[in-house]
Order: sequence, then C-alpha cells, then structure tokens
Amino acid sequence: MSALLRRTKIVATLGPATDDPAVIASLVRAGVDVVRLNFSHGQVADHARRVGLVRAAAQSAGRYVGVLGDLQGPKIRIDRFAGGPVQLADGAKFTLDASLATDAGTQAAVGIAYKRLPSDVFAGDVLLLNDGQISLQVEKIDGPRIHTRVLVGGELGNNKGINRQGGGLSAGALTDKDREDIRTAASLGVDYLAVSFARDAADVNEARALLREAGGHGLLVAKIERAEAIKNLANVVRASDAVMVARGDLGVEMGFAELAGLQKQIILEARHQNRVVITATQMMESMIVNTIPTRAEVSDVANAVMEGSDAVMLSAETASGKHPVKVIEAMSQIILGAEKYQDTHLRVRVRNSGQFERTDEAIAAAVMYTANHMNVKAIVALTESGSTTLWMSRVRSDIPIYAFTRQPSTLCRVTLYRGVYPVAYDVTHADPEELYRSIFRQLLDLRLVADGDLVILTTGERSGVSGGTNAMRILRVAAD
Repeated sequence: MSALLRRTKIVATLGPATDDPAVIASLVRAGVDVVRLNFSHGQVADHARRVGLVRAAAQSAGRYVGVLGDLQGPKIRIDRFAGGPVQLADGAKFTLDASLATDAGTQAAVGIAYKRLPSDVFAGDVLLLNDGQISLQVEKIDGPRIHTRVLVGGELGNNKGINRQGGGLSAGALTDKDREDIRTAASLGVDYLAVSFARDAADVNEARALLREAGGHGLLVAKIERAEAIKNLANVVRASDAVMVARGDLGVEMGFAELAGLQKQIILEARHQNRVVITATQMMESMIVNTIPTRAEVSDVANAVMEGSDAVMLSAETASGKHPVKVIEAMSQIILGAEKYQDTHLRVRVRNSGQFERTDEAIAAAVMYTANHMNVKAIVALTESGSTTLWMSRVRSDIPIYAFTRQPSTLCRVTLYRGVYPVAYDVTHADPEELYRSIFRQLLDLRLVADGDLVILTTGERSGVSGGTNAMRILRVAAD
C-alpha cells in the first residue's frame, strides 16, 4: 500500500530504455501512475507496442496506469551541416537561410526547417539556439536569409531548436504530423493528449475537436512553453483539462531567471481554475547516467510538490536513461518526503462569483471541509466521470480519495489527480444499506480501511449520470 500513501503522481516517458517487458513491469511495480508517449520519436508500431506492454503489466499488477500522448508541435529548427557540428565564435557572422538545401550547412550559414522564420523576425531580435546555449542577434533580413551576429557562441549541431527571445513566432501549434498523430492517439485510446507550443485557447480547442472527431476520449493538456501562452495564461488554462509546466522551451523564451516564478504562477492559475497541473523537464536529469539524484534535483522535485503540482514528469530519465526503475523509486521517495512537510488543510475556495456553479462542486467542497475537521480515514466517491474527485483533490488534504467507478476511461483518467486512487466498482444494489456493505467489503478487501473507521461517501440519486453527485454521507465501516 506504500504507493497509495504518495499523493503526487509520477509521469514517466517511454522509450528504448523501457522496451523490455521486464522493465515495464518493474516501472509499474515501482509506482508509475501515467506513461507518456512522445510522438516526436518512434513510429506508430512502437507506440502501440509500448501501450500494450504497459496495459498488460498494469493488469498483472492489479493497478491502473494512465496514458498521455504528447504531440511534437511545430519544428522550429535549423537543418543539418554538411560536415558535422560547427563551432560558432563570439562576434562572428552567421546566416540562417531558408533557401539553403537541408544538408548544406557550413561554418557561415545553415538552412532552417521553419521557412516562415524570415518574416517573423526583425533586426535587433535575439534568436536562441540549442536550448538557449547559443544566441544570435539579427542584423538584417535579406529575403529568405537572416543575417546575424553571434552573441554567445559554442558548438552547433544538426536539427537544433530555434526560439525568439520573448516569443512571437507565428507557427501554429498543430502541424500535419500532429494531426496524423492525433488520429494515432485516438486509436490507442490515450487518456490525455498534450498540445505542444499551445499559444491560446484556440490551439487547445482545435486539438480537442480533432481528437473527438477521430473517436478519442482523452482529456487535453496544454503545454505552457511559449511567451504567448503566458500572456494568454488564464484563457489557455480554461480551455484545457490540464496544463504542463514545460520548462525547457519556456525557460529559453522567457529567460531562465524568470522560470521559478513562472512555474509558481502557472501552478497557482491551474489550481485556481480547478485544473490538473504537471511540472516537467530535467527534474532528475543527472539520473540519466547516475544512480542517485543531485541535491538540487531533490529540491526541485520537492518544491514542485509543495507548490501544488498534481504530477511530476520524467523524460529522458526513463525513456533513454540507464536506470529507469531507480529514477521512479527515487522520485517517489522525494515526493513522500516533501508531502510530510506540506500544509494539508487549506481553506475551501469558492469561484470568483462567490457561488458554486455545479452541485458536484458544492458537494466536493463540503466533503473536504468535513473531512479536514473529522477523523476520517478515507473518502469514497461513486463517480462516472471522476469530476467530483477532481474537485475534492483541489483542496489540500492528506485523506485518500477513492474513485469507485465502472468506467474504464475514468479509472485511468484519475491516475493523474493528486491524492485520488481508482477502484473498479459497479453499483448493483438499489438498497442503501446493501450498497454500504458492498463498499465496506471492497475497502476492507483492499486493506484501504479498518473495521470501525469513519469514511465519507459521495453519491448521486441516479447512477450512471456524469456530474450527478448530489449527496454525502458519513459512515462507520462495519465488517460483515
């Protein structure tokens, strides 16, 4: 039951390092909650095989593991060099040339995959390459060529990303490849779909419409990694079901000095709007090679937890690192350590209007207020969509919330909700007393509570209706 004591969830990216079924099984046993498919790498067959392995391992372990598909987004990158990486010296002239052949890069110039870049930038702009390690100042635009001076040089290799300091590139969030990958995501039945480089609510809405059109049921995650998304933050969060603090490109565009404050701002906005929030990028980067994290990484993960993240995410650490299982185990320990020191009783917050807009929202607030002022051991929500458990998980509490549901999609969806744990259950009793006895048996069989414990139960008058929760009951567990 140790995994259930950890409230903050872990998202792990799949890749070559996890392709062994034994490794996948170990990841699931170690407590991974959601796996990420990075559509920037691999073929459809790779993703399908990995999802199959995860679902088989989860079933074997008696657990539920969610699946997040992550779209690549626009490729704002340089092309390739004819003779391998080049060394750019400070003060040197260097040209980004949209008319240059893909493999014709030299010490003086390189092609660009994003052909509209010359019309997006102006003299005086600073362009950042290779995650900000190289910076170029635009001196003039000459048709398809951007003439620059190197501000900060270094080694520049093939296909490195380009950012404009402060944002402002016009590339849309969804490319033709993304549209195809959305159809793949729908066919794989992903529980979440992440939209890379989302600029505004329209980008998220378009991805949602395409996913539904393809028959997908997944929830939408907006990756906050562009300056435009920060400017439109409230609207982007409102259009999404979850957001990801994607600190790589966000740190490049906005400047690394701003990153910690921006992370806090995004998390607060997401929680303010009752959305799920994932903190990502380089959380345990040193463990790609090493067997233990640095102290700075420990602090980084712990701070993300204490700031209110629902989940923390691993990328190359599990996808291509040497110790994917050890990373999950280490991250789990850090989360548990951080949660010991986190305030678990926050004031129940009503919306800006001062009114609850939904009955299940009001019930969720009442439950959490009651639970935080009584010796309640567990909260049980009979739920179709999981929405009641989401509302409840927004209020800090160390009391576990169990989502009892018959819906397979809901069982996997709530794996990302902080402090919420899925339990497969179908209501087969109309008589309340028999229903309570059935729930008690399930809780006791799973060793989630003990005989005599107090629990809070939320239900709806009509089972099978999404958003229909309208009642709470305080019950004492009684063994048959």
